[in-house]
Amino acid sequence: MTTTPSAIKRELRILVTGGGTGGHVAPALAVIQTIRKQSEGADWTPIFLYVGSAAGVEKDLAASAGVPFAGVQSGKLRRAARWYGMLSWKNLVDLFRTPVGIGQALGEVRRFRPDVVFATGGYVSVPPVIAGWLLRAPVLAHEQTVQVGLANQINARFSRRIALSFEGALDELPPRIRARAFVTGNPVRTVIFGGDAMRARDLCGFDPADDALPTVYVTGGARGARKLNLSLLEALPTLLDKCRVILQCGQNSDFETVTARVQELNASQARRVYVTQFLGSEIGDIYALADLVVGRSGAGTVTEVSALGKPSLLIPLVPTGGDEQNRNARRSVEAGAAVILPNVDLDRERLSSEILTLIGDRERLRTMGQAALTLARPDAARDLAEAVIGLARGSV
Repeated sequence: MTTTPSAIKRELRILVTGGGTGGHVAPALAVIQTIRKQSEGADWTPIFLYVGSAAGVEKDLAASAGVPFAGVQSGKLRRAARWYGMLSWKNLVDLFRTPVGIGQALGEVRRFRPDVVFATGGYVSVPPVIAGWLLRAPVLAHEQTVQVGLANQINARFSRRIALSFEGALDELPPRIRARAFVTGNPVRTVIFGGDAMRARDLCGFDPADDALPTVYVTGGARGARKLNLSLLEALPTLLDKCRVILQCGQNSDFETVTARVQELNASQARRVYVTQFLGSEIGDIYALADLVVGRSGAGTVTEVSALGKPSLLIPLVPTGGDEQNRNARRSVEAGAAVILPNVDLDRERLSSEILTLIGDRERLRTMGQAALTLARPDAARDLAEAVIGLARGSV
């Protein structure tokens, strides 16, 4: 059968970049999924390429989403001081210490010929953004946190549009860049919605006789949080008399340590704890079962618990230059959706005390969950997808 010209769809070639942590990758994949859905019945079809670090979490996450991946090298960016969009000399030197990565990014952009570059931050996103700009592809950068990250401070200089998750981040940008910025919120994975609590109970091997107990989901993110993992291990004998615990310990060496310690628990306690390195498509079920979420306050975690209306105990990562996680956590606390446990105070006694206090007051958990919903921006993925498509089609 001969294809008529009216049946031929225009290809929109979309290069996506961002990585280092799941917090940078999850929104990128959420937007990809939304663009795919919006293309159904449209006169265009999306073609994606994800460019990131071959050693980063983005490689496996992109593969699981069915997105072609290209790995590039990049020097690590350092935050020398507070600055607004101006490249510090140390970062400039460090960036160009990895000419191989810049060259690889230029090669990938030239071969792929993108209509748009969509960047979600992380230092690995900088070379593809610069390469896209050099080859005249429009760039849209998205920032997930209240404080604009160092990579996106650089990316913003080369971007036609800058999408922000929070109104407060506008103040992080100089006026001439602020004019190109707009607020969308932070996209979340659709897989987190519509979970089945009983399916999660079966996955975790929990005894139905314990269903009256609250369930606490503890996560340090895709890479894990060692201090959180080890503090929880010490707290388990105290906690498991009052609740069930699900621990995502991350893709690090803690898994063997954690599982070995869990095996030392008595039988009644061991049946109330489930440990995994990573949660994929089952994350929606886990959230559905959880009465309280305990974790770092990265943008991904804070956005997901807000979207689901889950109360949280947040333990901000100690800042290494910026203060993103503390600012994320404080915003949730100010809304009444979370409690902060400073990382410096994190130990067995304080962790168990905070968790037991929260799960012991069901009405407080309910109120915190309602407050979390007030922080959610459910249309973030749609708004970002439309902005990416608009740039790709030349209508923005």
